[in-house]
Amino acid sequence: MRSREEGRRRCLRASLALLVLAPLRWPALASAVREGVDVRALGARGDGIGDDTAAFQRAIDRAARGTGLVEVPAGRYLIDPQRSLRLRNGIDLRLAPDAVLMAKPNAAPRAYVLLVEGVSDVTISGGAIVGERDAHLGKTGEWGHGIMIRGASRVSVRDMTISRCWGDGISVGGLAKVGAEGRPSTDILIANVRCRGNRRQGLTIGRSRRVRVRDSEFSDTHGTKPEYGIDIEPDKPGTADDITIERCIVKGNRGGGIQAYHRASRVTIRNCTIEGNGFGIFTVSANGGVVSGNTIRGNRRAGVALRGKTRGFRVEDNRFARNNTTLRLSRAATRSSRGHVQLAKDALGNSVAANQYE
Repeated sequence: MRSREEGRRRCLRASLALLVLAPLRWPALASAVREGVDVRALGARGDGIGDDTAAFQRAIDRAARGTGLVEVPAGRYLIDPQRSLRLRNGIDLRLAPDAVLMAKPNAAPRAYVLLVEGVSDVTISGGAIVGERDAHLGKTGEWGHGIMIRGASRVSVRDMTISRCWGDGISVGGLAKVGAEGRPSTDILIANVRCRGNRRQGLTIGRSRRVRVRDSEFSDTHGTKPEYGIDIEPDKPGTADDITIERCIVKGNRGGGIQAYHRASRVTIRNCTIEGNGFGIFTVSANGGVVSGNTIRGNRRAGVALRGKTRGFRVEDNRFARNNTTLRLSRAATRSSRGHVQLAKDALGNSVAANQYE
């Protein structure tokens, strides 16, 4: 009996010891799980003068072998887009609100600050990317992008500003030489992002599946055509399928607000403000879509133009005002669909209903 009682006491003492030690050990364990790689610890200076590309890449590569988290404190970091920061599987790149990635001036027709190619489960958030269109050393090319996502899956870009790029703020596309159509990007989320003053597009959506764009702004795109806020335009023979753009502001883009051009299907544009562009929404040979709940106003050309064998679009419950400002429309015309919604003769099987015209 005595030995059994002594055994119980030993077990009780051991249990109490674990309860006492657990609060001390658990926070340390939790901290280790959340620990990231600080780019400054790997040599990044953030003074806007020294080239920080190599230090960032070391941080990304080290994080890929650990928790995946890369932390970028406030500062101005000069990045060489000809070398690109190549993100790895599982990377979570977090920029402080006052952290800026500055593209190093170059003459290359094709260069990217961040390259997300053939990888998965990547998050990019915070801070800003500033391109080098104002200091570009060459005159050719249109592919100097802030972020290039190519043949990647489960990627999110959040809470950041991307401006003054030689090409696009963000480009989403596929990898060639993988199957007949290549490998599209899949399950891409762009949320609370501001693409401003870029040269070719605010956002390009190429070969892709399930792209979601929410609560973002695409504005003041100008410099080289097409000059759209958002251009859904997959390269041949690829397609862009299941694209949703919602609660976005698309304004002041020289070419147009949103374009769905050839082999784009199941495109939804809802609850957006689309104003002060060339065309508001322009489609060519797109297949199946919804344009609903938007405010489309003050665009120089039509608010919505469905052309080139576009099929199966519903344009409904939108508010149109002062579109086609390059034409002198009568007061009666501005209160009808004329000047606001244009359907080409070969754009069949589309419907226009329950819109407001001012």
